[in-house]
Amino acid sequence: MNNNRQQSVFSLAVLVAALGYFVDIYDLLLFSIIRVPSLKSFGLNDDQIAKDGLFIINIQMLGLLLGGILWGVLGDKKGRLKVLFASIIIYSLGNIANGFVHNVNQYALIRFITGIGLAGELGAGITLVTELLPKEKRGIATSVVAGIGLTGAVVAFFIKENFEWRTCYFIGGGLGFMLLLLRVSVLESGMFKSIEKSNVSKGNFFMLFANRTRIRKYLTAICIGLPNWYVIGILVSFSKEFGSRMHIKGEVDPGKSIMFAYAAISIGDILIGFVSKWLKSRKQSLYIFYAITAIGIVWFFNLNDASVSELYMACALLGFGTGFWAMFVTMAAEQFGTNIRATVATTVPNMVRGSLNLVSLLFVWLQVKTGNYLSAGWITGIVVFVIGLASIYFSDETYHKDLDYIEGAAA
Repeated sequence: MNNNRQQSVFSLAVLVAALGYFVDIYDLLLFSIIRVPSLKSFGLNDDQIAKDGLFIINIQMLGLLLGGILWGVLGDKKGRLKVLFASIIIYSLGNIANGFVHNVNQYALIRFITGIGLAGELGAGITLVTELLPKEKRGIATSVVAGIGLTGAVVAFFIKENFEWRTCYFIGGGLGFMLLLLRVSVLESGMFKSIEKSNVSKGNFFMLFANRTRIRKYLTAICIGLPNWYVIGILVSFSKEFGSRMHIKGEVDPGKSIMFAYAAISIGDILIGFVSKWLKSRKQSLYIFYAITAIGIVWFFNLNDASVSELYMACALLGFGTGFWAMFVTMAAEQFGTNIRATVATTVPNMVRGSLNLVSLLFVWLQVKTGNYLSAGWITGIVVFVIGLASIYFSDETYHKDLDYIEGAAA
C-alpha cells in the first residue's frame, strides 16, 4: 500500500518536490522582480541600478552553475533526499540574509551563496520523482512538479506589490524552512538505495565525457533548454527595452511581464506531460512546444505600436510555449544510469541557466554588428532555435526507457 502511494502522480514525494520547486522559483526570480526598489534603497541612480543589477544577476548565475555540479555529484554519492535538505537550508538562510544587506557587494555575495543553494532543488526533485514512479507516470508527475513550482514567480510578483523588498526575502526564507517539515516524510529513491553501498562509481561528473555517446547525450540535453532562457532572460526580462523601441503604448513593467510569462509556463509545463503521454514521445511533445514558442516570438517582434496589454499577452504565449522545462530535465535524467542521474538532472538545468551569459554576449555583439536592438534580438532567437531543434533531433527517445540500470566506467 505504501509503495502504491509513493507511485501515485499526486504522492507526497511529488507534492513536496512541487512545493520545493515553488519556493526555489520564488527565490530564484525574486531579485529580478525587486531589483529596482532594492537597489534604489541603496541610493543608486538608474544607470547604477542597471549596471549593478546585471552584475548581481551574473554572480547569482555563477553560484547556480557551480552549485549544479556540487549538488549533482552529492546527489549521486550521498542520496537525493540529503541534497534536497542541504540545498533548501542554504538558500533559505541566504534569503533571510538578503534582507539585511546594505550595499551591492554584500548583495552579490549573498546572492552567490543563495544561487549555490537554489541549484540543487529541481534536479534532485526530478531525479527522485522519476525513480519513484513507473515510466508511464514519470512525464505527468514531473510536469505537475514544474506546473506547481513555476507559479512561485507569480506569487513573488504579488508579494512584491504588497510588501517592502526586505520582507519579501524574509518570506522566502520562512517558506523554505516550512518545507523541511514536509520533507521528513518523503522516502529515498529505491534505485539509489540499491547501489548506495556498492562499489560502483557514483556521481563522477567526468564520466559524462568518457565517450562520444555520453558527450552527445549530455550536450544535446543542455542545448534543448536554450530557447527557454532566451525567452525569459532576453525577451521577457528586457520587455521594457524592446517595448520602447517598438513604440508600445503604455508603460511596460518587466515584473508584470515575468508574472504573465510564468503563469503561462506553469500551465504549459503541466499540459506537456499529458501531450507526451498521449503521443508516447518526449521528442514530439518538445517539437510542438517549440513551434508554439516560435509563433510567440514572431508575434513579439511584430508588436509595433501595439498596446502594453498585447505585449503582456505575447509574453504569456511565449511562456506557454517554453513550458517544457520539466520535460527537458526529465528527458535528460532518463538518458543516464542511476549512478550519475542526479548529476545530470542537476547540472543540465543550471548549465542552461548559466548559458544565459553566452546568449547575452551574442545578443550584445549583434547589437554592435547590426546597430539595431530588435534585429539583434530576433537573430539571437534564430541561432538559439536552430541549436535547440538540432539537439532534439539528435537526442534519444526516452518515453519507454527503463531507468533501473547503471553506467559503466567506459560504456
